Amino acid sequence: MLHIIACCKWVIDEAYVRPGRGGEVDLSAVDWKLSDYDRHALEEAVRIREVIGGKVTVLTVGDERSAKGMKDMLSRGADEGCLISDKSFNFLDPAQTAGIIIGAINAHLTPFDLILFGDGSSDLYARQVGPRVAAGLKIPCVTGASRITVKEGGVEVERSLERVVEVVRVNLPVAITVLPEINVPRIPGVRDTLSAAKKPVINLGREMMPEGEKPALNTKELKINRFERACVKMENTPQGVLRLVEELRKKGVLTA
Repeated sequence: MLHIIACCKWVIDEAYVRPGRGGEVDLSAVDWKLSDYDRHALEEAVRIREVIGGKVTVLTVGDERSAKGMKDMLSRGADEGCLISDKSFNFLDPAQTAGIIIGAINAHLTPFDLILFGDGSSDLYARQVGPRVAAGLKIPCVTGASRITVKEGGVEVERSLERVVEVVRVNLPVAITVLPEINVPRIPGVRDTLSAAKKPVINLGREMMPEGEKPALNTKELKINRFERACVKMENTPQGVLRLVEELRKKGVLTA
């Protein structure tokens, strides 16, 4: 039986992000959602299972808010979930996230055949977790997939590059990151949402963080860039032209 793992992230909905008075990011009234890119990874996992059978496990890493996200993910067609949450997991970098996923898969989700990731996450878009997990599990990784076809013992993956479509054939197990163009994610119905609460979930915590793992990236602050606009009227005279040149020099637009 084919075992597919879809790795997803519960992220801040950017539509609710507001600038604070001092230019900082105001997250006091934000809502959360399933990362837009990861919706396609989960949808592709479910579509593959619907065609050839098997089991889909959706895996997510995050703080305590990820429990709500797990219910949303299960409502989109996964058979079971693996929730790895801890209050200290709110600002993990890609290396830490990958280390946690590797530990959870090795301890609780083997054997597996296919691991799917979004091309990146909606918040960081670092595009590192998929390749890092593949390296840690010592399996091949194919990035930027626009089509996946499961064949006997392996998969055929199409990668849409700038001017060509590259076709890659690789044996299982394999990790694949998918582009948004690969599918159109389904919208869960009421029945899907209700049935999600009955699906099994493996609950893990901080014990999945590799011992001695330190962040490779430290977030010191989050700020929103401010764009100041100015409207200065110049007279259509020689003096006005000289004033315009002088103003441009002050702004650093002209250096000569």
